[in-house]
Order: sequence, then C-alpha cells, then structure tokens
Amino acid sequence: MTDPFLESRPAPTTPRAVALFCHGGTVASVEPPKERALSLVRMRAIEQFVSGTGGHAGLTTHLLRYRVAGWNGAAADAYADVRWALDVIRAEHPDLPVVLVGHSMGGRAVLRAGGHDGVSAVCALAPWTPPGEPVEHLRDRSVTILHGRGDRWVPARLSEEFAARAVAAGAHVARFTVVGGHSMLRHAHRWHTFVSDVVLAGAGLAPVPGDVARALDRPAAERVDVPL
Repeated sequence: MTDPFLESRPAPTTPRAVALFCHGGTVASVEPPKERALSLVRMRAIEQFVSGTGGHAGLTTHLLRYRVAGWNGAAADAYADVRWALDVIRAEHPDLPVVLVGHSMGGRAVLRAGGHDGVSAVCALAPWTPPGEPVEHLRDRSVTILHGRGDRWVPARLSEEFAARAVAAGAHVARFTVVGGHSMLRHAHRWHTFVSDVVLAGAGLAPVPGDVARALDRPAAERVDVPL
C-alpha cells in the first residue's frame, strides 16, 4: 500500500456529521499496517459500533488506513495521513462537523489534528502522548480522553500530563480512567459505548454525556483524572 485510504460507512440518511477513526501503530516502521493487526481490528470494531448507533442520526464514519504502521519520528506519518483524510472529508462535506477518534498512536495523531478547521471534537483512547507533545492548537477545542489504569504499553500518566497541559492551554478537556489495559478488551462494550456517546455529542447529534458534563464542571486540576 503506497497511499492512505478510507473505509467508509455513509449515513443511511442525509449526512449531518462525520467521524474519522484512527487505529494504533508503532514507534517506527515503514511497512504497511497488517490487515490482521489487533490495533486495526479493535478500531474497526469501535467504528462499526458507532456507525450502528449513529448512522440513522446522520453520522457518516470513516476508518483511516495508514500508508505505514509507524509514527517515524519527525515524519509523523500517522498525523500526515490524518491531515490527508481531513482534506478528503472537507472536500466531500465542507460544512459538516468532524469528530476525530484515535487509539494509541492514532490518539496522538488525532490530538495533533484537533485544531484543524471543521474538527468539532477529539476522542483519544489510551493515547500515546510523549512529553512535549504540542497542546496550544487545542485551545477552545473539546477533548475527551479515556485511558486504562493498568495500561503497561502506554502508561496512563502520559495522557494525564498531556491533559493537564492542554487544560492550561485553554482546551476543554475531560480525561477518564477505567480498569484494564491498552487493548481495550476488558469491558470492551464500555469503551464502545463511551466512544459512541462522545462522538454523537461532539457531532451535535446528541446531548453531552452526563459523565463528561460533570467532569467539565470540576476544577481544572480534577478534570484530568476522573475514574469511571
């Protein structure tokens, strides 16, 4: 595979919003993502679930397939592919809100892209956010993070530190933790339902979930570590 592409599920009715789903990867690799890679399989399952819950409300969903499996340092290949996908989506739906959802490396990519035109909200799942990852572009943006407290692959403290810096930069951040690790397999339905609720709210198709609303009402220091 030499180019990124989108697996798409158009809304069965008039489209009112778009959600872009971005799977995980690895630190460095120029090989294409494997079709059976667990990171891809997991994100496809979430995308299909959200399509099922939001399609009839007018939600079109896309799953991004990267050119390569790695972030690859300054190349930030996954972020480059997200930018490409946003250009495609904006060309097709110039006036619709776009919600970004990413897991692990994909979480890093969608958080990087959260300041782009048309992005209404970002949902990051166990995001890989190394120290120094930029946050200033997220000012006034809606950012929801969910991380497993037992994550050994991407420690939850990384997203907590990122969330605190994003709050200080003026982002509207609600960060939650749940039992389980990086794979999102434990209590999978909880992850799926959480993402669905956040996406529909971020797209303007449903009210803000109660957990998110209550988290945003907390003092800044408390809204970055809310147990679910």
